Amino acid sequence: MNVTITGKNMEVTDYLRELTLKKIEKLDKYFPQDTEAQVVMAVEKSRHIIEVTIPYRGGVIRGEEVTGDMYASIDNVIAKLDRQIQKHKTRLSKSLRYEDAPEQPDYADEREMNGPEIVRVKRFVMKPMTVEEAMLQIELLGHNFFVFTNAETNQINVLYTRKDGNYGLIEPER
Repeated sequence: MNVTITGKNMEVTDYLRELTLKKIEKLDKYFPQDTEAQVVMAVEKSRHIIEVTIPYRGGVIRGEEVTGDMYASIDNVIAKLDRQIQKHKTRLSKSLRYEDAPEQPDYADEREMNGPEIVRVKRFVMKPMTVEEAMLQIELLGHNFFVFTNAETNQINVLYTRKDGNYGLIEPER
């Protein structure tokens, strides 16, 4: 795996770079050799943030961890990515090379083995509204996302709350 490590608001030391590469090597068994991985390390006040993005044929696997220690963040994000891969192993098997991966014990209970299921269906009338009206609705409802018909484009859009408190808008390409 080809790994690119960058630092935001910090200098990535040789030791930190080597440690990160060593930890990411644990995920090599799931991907072809030419897979590119991007690692971004950042320090914001006392928060040590690491983001790992691994695009593969058919999708992207991404993990982010924030702790008070960069070494703990590295360990946590690798464990998180490994759990994601293990949890979705059958769905990802067409895109990733699982036939080369050693079998690992599965400690999941029956519900996890069957996967998540739909437990509620909601139906509602989608009246066209502006993005500003959708922002008001998301605030009033207290949800972290809101699906609406954009009055300007007449297309379905999704407004969501970002971790930094701002909003994101998902629009389909025309």
